[in-house]
Amino acid sequence: MTQTLNAIEQKQLLSPNPLVNRALTKSNDFADFSQETLALTKRLFIQLQRRPSTLIAGIIQPFMWLVLFGALFFNAPQGLFGNDQNYAQFLAPGIIVFTAFSGALNAGLPVMFDREFGFLNRLLVAPLTSRFSIVAASTIYIVSLSMIQTAVIVGASSLLGAGLPDWAGLSAIAFIVFLIVLGVTALSLGLAFALPGHIELIAVIFVTNLPLLFASTALAPLSFMAGWLQVIASLNPLTYAIEPIRYLYLHQDWNFSSLVLQTPWAALSFIQVLGVLLLFDALVLSLIQPLLRRRFL
Repeated sequence: MTQTLNAIEQKQLLSPNPLVNRALTKSNDFADFSQETLALTKRLFIQLQRRPSTLIAGIIQPFMWLVLFGALFFNAPQGLFGNDQNYAQFLAPGIIVFTAFSGALNAGLPVMFDREFGFLNRLLVAPLTSRFSIVAASTIYIVSLSMIQTAVIVGASSLLGAGLPDWAGLSAIAFIVFLIVLGVTALSLGLAFALPGHIELIAVIFVTNLPLLFASTALAPLSFMAGWLQVIASLNPLTYAIEPIRYLYLHQDWNFSSLVLQTPWAALSFIQVLGVLLLFDALVLSLIQPLLRRRFL
């Protein structure tokens, strides 16, 4: 009887126009997808609330980097790093990007642990509208944490002498952080489904974390590096996130045509650097699509 009433109610909601029915179906699917993503995201934040050490460590570590490296180069000659900037102004963008990168690189660990404990299999057999809500929830969670860490680092670096960009600059910083976090998070999630266990994923994180930091302009400009390292740093996505943020710290009158990065082969403007980050995101997302489809479909 109940099933009959539900069928009658569904027929009453249907329109004679098939286009309208299709639109209603898509609208309902989107609402269900949003609800599923919200519920899975809430679960991740509940886990963070129960174990806040991850967020605390993610804030304390970059703050220590700012203090220690700032003190290490405290007596460096003014203008050593160009444009009459002090090392705090030079270092802050590198710490912002590297902190966001490190958090995004760890994005696959919760999914990997869900795999090993069997929770992911329960989700995969659940009547979800779309299993991609699992990936969307992890991405939203990591992006949110990265934005919190970025805000704390920007505030701490301003107290340590790096200054503070204007509101337009801060918005641009948030967008750049979002771009680098999106690509690295997608890569980490792809590794979480491709690798056999968390030991292998942690090994990949350890092997790639510090080398990518030192092979970027986070701690020193390109002109300080050996020629071969300049080439590697110019291919590193972190460099394309660090340099525009560094430019924002030094120039209040920036625009999208401003030259922000001089590579061994070309000088790139602000909009071109953003294009490189977008291309990096598109490349990573295209690479993990077959893996996600094989896993979720």
